[in-house]
Amino acid sequence: MTHRPSTARQMWQLLEPVHATVYYAAESFEAAERLGYAVDERWPAYFAYRAAPLGAVGPGLVNALFYSFSPRMVERYAAPAWRIATPEQVLVARSEAVDRALRRLFGDRIGSPDLREAAELARRAAEAADTAGRPMAAANAALPWPDAPHLVLWQAATVLREHRGDGHLAALQAHGIGPAEALVSHAAVGAAPAEVFGSRQWSEEEWAGAGRGLAARGLLEGDGTATAEGLRVRTAVEHLTDELAVAPWNALAPDEVARLSELLLPLVLDIVATGLLPERSTLGIGMKYGDE
Repeated sequence: MTHRPSTARQMWQLLEPVHATVYYAAESFEAAERLGYAVDERWPAYFAYRAAPLGAVGPGLVNALFYSFSPRMVERYAAPAWRIATPEQVLVARSEAVDRALRRLFGDRIGSPDLREAAELARRAAEAADTAGRPMAAANAALPWPDAPHLVLWQAATVLREHRGDGHLAALQAHGIGPAEALVSHAAVGAAPAEVFGSRQWSEEEWAGAGRGLAARGLLEGDGTATAEGLRVRTAVEHLTDELAVAPWNALAPDEVARLSELLLPLVLDIVATGLLPERSTLGIGMKYGDE
């Protein structure tokens, strides 16, 4: 069975909020604080939680794999991460936090047949993901599967979103878009206001330099918006990302993908309704790129 690349984008948009709970839920901050991480901002926990499947890696590798964060930011948060707790301790805390958070967010849906069915379908897609050349996906796919359906769903969502993310970096590099340029070009097509991308902590000069590089290639107007060629290139990046992300979904028949979408929608609405997740993010969820 071969699905259209648009299927990969649709399923990412549904699964990303499930995965993202780990970076925003109060339970995640509480678990991180117990380990000794600062929780006055979300980044110490974010870098620890997301990098933990890789093992005790240094900021150099984290910078390479996370790609669009300022190297200074990565050094600040990733360098001390394993002096505070081991990756194994962080993974336990991460699982416990997700367990508690999703139990709260899903409420009566926990233990339901629909949640179990959604977890089983998502797991089949995640297990079908080829992780060759995709280090973030491979690291998460190597973790043992939990038993509880809501944790299975979260694990599957995580493998699939990191699989997509690894492919996205390949798509950016295939089009000659560097780390800071990735953010500038995304802001230029209206994925989110430029200030949203400021969370990645590039300096004003670095942001301006990335803009000058894109402008020199004819991809950026003087006001920071994308030229027609800039929109074409960014659209090509997103389409290639979708193409590289679609293979796992071929493990499911069209009616199974449709069923998973149906099952995920109320779960996602439960999460969104709490106001837990930011309205705008650097991911550009909801953006439309021609001929999707």
